[in-house]
Formats: sequence, structure tokens, C-alpha cells
Amino acid sequence: MSRPTLTLWQLRDGRPGHDSQIRGLVTALARHADLALVDFEVPLLGRLLIGRNPFAGRPAPDLLLGAGHATHLPLLLVRRRHGGRSVVLMRPSLPRRWFDLCLIPEHDGEATGDHVELTRGVVNAVRPAPGPRDGSGLLLIGGPSRHHTWDAADLLAQIGGIVTREPKRCWTLTTSRRTPETFASAVAALGLPNLEVLPGAATPPGWLAGRLATAAVAWVSEDSVSMVYEALTGGAAVGLLALPPRGGTGRVLRGLDRLLADGWVTTYARWCAGGELPQPRTGFNEAERCARLLLERWWPVG
Repeated sequence: MSRPTLTLWQLRDGRPGHDSQIRGLVTALARHADLALVDFEVPLLGRLLIGRNPFAGRPAPDLLLGAGHATHLPLLLVRRRHGGRSVVLMRPSLPRRWFDLCLIPEHDGEATGDHVELTRGVVNAVRPAPGPRDGSGLLLIGGPSRHHTWDAADLLAQIGGIVTREPKRCWTLTTSRRTPETFASAVAALGLPNLEVLPGAATPPGWLAGRLATAAVAWVSEDSVSMVYEALTGGAAVGLLALPPRGGTGRVLRGLDRLLADGWVTTYARWCAGGELPQPRTGFNEAERCARLLLERWWPVG
């Protein structure tokens, strides 16, 4: 089968979460097209506005990708000057119709349309590994957020309950940038022999994506919605560690409620009441789906 050949310019703001989205989509596109990749990190806006062109001499783009609000206006200026189809990941800060396509998580409450494609969660770079899972378990911890309050004592009780109920499973707990500094040591003080505590700052690049590709089970604190979707993409059975919501039904809670209703995840309370984690299902790979959508829309092959 023939493959399209595309020049792809990616505009990044350098934030790890946004870079992961770009990397996931680019990697998926590369499975179906021959890409010439040109990488730029913002801020580019100042140079563009004063007439300096950091893109001089580069091959003209077929596709422009941006993730993060800082990339939106540069993306439009670059398209006006150099052409190409413009695609933003996540809800943009500018009118949707100004871009050729916006890939927006459905929990943001947007309506689909000519310039909007809704995604199940955030596009990410995780991909299941071939072959059987390794039987291990992950505990992925976030921290205080706009949507959830932090209850360390209750979270420690949930972690202890999970790990002691499955003593033959090897567990690894890792933290995020939002996790309070004292939490990892508090978990270690539980003295659980089958649990390794590995702070996120001590993990090398790509470690979490690699573990999610092979782990059998992942429990994720409810505030860490992006890690919930990464765990589902990796093919693990996923449970939610409860944290008190701050009130209302914001976009994060709407997304989790939808996953619960569709049977993709379960809560700690349901699991304690005798429920089981949902069996992993294939097909939760938004990077792959979106890559195919872009190619079929603009560069179909016979």
C-alpha cells in the first residue's frame, strides 16, 4: 500500500504534558506516512512579529501541529506565511474556525463540528507492548488541584488496602510534580514488602510510558486525569484512587463519570465492595485514531 509523504512542522511550548501529546500523534502518523519532521520550540512570536523568520530555508509544511496556548498564535502566523494544514491539540484560546482542525477532549464540553474532533481524553504517547502483560501493578499519584482536595491519610489507607489485598503482585508507586514532598516517604513508612516507592523526579524520560505498556493493573488518583487516559491507552486494568472533589461537576469529573459509565474504570469504593477492575480492552488509542483521521481527510491514498 502506498504511503503519503508529508513535511510536518511541530510547534512545542516545552511543557512535558504538551510535548507528550505532540509526540504521540507524530509517532502514530509515522506508522502510516513518510514524515520529514521539523521541530520548533516557542517562544517564536516575538521574532515573527518583528519580521525575523526562524523558518527561513525550511521545506514548506504540509501539516502544522501545536499543543499549548503559547503555540496557537504562532501556529496561525506560520500557516499564513508558509501554508500547511493547522492542527491544535486540546481546546484553543482562539476561535476554533481559525484552525483547520482542533483535537479537543470530549470532557471539555465542546461540540463536534467542521473544525473540531472530540477525543476520549488527551492524546498521548503511550502504546501497548506486544505480548502478554508482566503482572505488575502501578500506583500513580497526583496532588492538590483545582478539582480535588488532597487527603493524604485517606490516600495512604487506600494504597495499603490495595497492596495488602494482592500480596503476590509486585507494585510500584510513583508521584508527580504536584505530589507533596512528604508523601513518598509516608508511603515508604507503611513498610509494605511488595511495594516499591519511586518518586517521579527519579524516573528517566519515557519510564512511565514503558511501564504502562506492560503493567497489568494501574491505580490512578482521580485528580490525574491525563494519567488515567494514559493507563487505558497502555492496556492496563484501571482503578481510581478517591480524592474529595472540590464541588460541582467540572470537566475532569465529567470525563471520569463517562469512563465509569462506559465500564472502562472502577472506583476504590466499588472494588472494596467486591467488584473487580474492568478487564483491559483494546481500541483505546486516540493518537492512532486521530492520525488515521488526519490522513484520510487530507491525504487519502488509493
